[in-house]
Amino acid sequence: MEEEYENRRVRRWEELDTDILVRIFQKFSVFELTSGLAHVCSGWRAACCDPILWKTLDLSHMRSSFIKIPLEPYVYVERRSDEALTRILKLSMNLSGGNTRTLIFHFNLFLSDEQLTYTAERCPGLRRVVLPAWNRIKKTGICKAIRIWKELESLTMPSIANPPYLLTEIAKNCKNFKELKIMGPFEIFFANTLITCLPNLKTLSIRCSAIKREALLKILDGLQSLEVLNISHSHLVEGPPQRKVIVRELDKTIMEKASRLRKFLTCMEHKTCVMCQRTENDEGIVRWYKYEEGEWKVDEVTSLHL
Repeated sequence: MEEEYENRRVRRWEELDTDILVRIFQKFSVFELTSGLAHVCSGWRAACCDPILWKTLDLSHMRSSFIKIPLEPYVYVERRSDEALTRILKLSMNLSGGNTRTLIFHFNLFLSDEQLTYTAERCPGLRRVVLPAWNRIKKTGICKAIRIWKELESLTMPSIANPPYLLTEIAKNCKNFKELKIMGPFEIFFANTLITCLPNLKTLSIRCSAIKREALLKILDGLQSLEVLNISHSHLVEGPPQRKVIVRELDKTIMEKASRLRKFLTCMEHKTCVMCQRTENDEGIVRWYKYEEGEWKVDEVTSLHL
């Protein structure tokens, strides 16, 4: 018996089949995968580079350490925080081998142009990008990324004052683009730009926002290919900023125009719904940092929910 035990060869960790290692590594976060596992041995590095581990690069738990400042870009990111993000991006890009298809950033993760460009160049095949904070990203940076992401289908972005430059780039470069989520106020100018640049858009989410009633009507009339529209917890406003009026109910005109949609998702229960109350209290620009961690990830549209 003792002789049999001595002759039995004990299998070592580095000799595990790659597919078994990959299954184990699927349980790890991106921070654990980039913590040095790939340096254990060649077998572990092969497993760490498996495309299945990098199909989605989820950095939604990583936030910048920052302070608000009165001038553009309105945030100052601590150097160590910036360096930590750069390190994670470099390690992830090195291991992923360009196989990432979904890229998710936290609402309070403020990328620089350099970090965005570095990532875009190494993830050219992205289909979905969740990038809700653009404070430090310039027009040239985001446009360069869009030109690289020719297979992009879905984008989560903040509301921006000058949308034509971005939506024009998407229209020119991303022929399969079909899904957009805007986090912030939805104005008439944005609606007109969407209709002009992305007439074939299928899904639009403008939840938890202040929406101009005229902008909503324009979308319902102008985006004839639209199938799913989510305005949950948003409030409609009419009139100029000085005399704006909050519309408490969706009127007959809106409901008739929306009847052609496959899904029209709404919630305007300002007396009973906590999220509706938060949107109104924050005047259509929800201060997500004040609320439960992860609340910003929620969406009633399944394909946009994180």
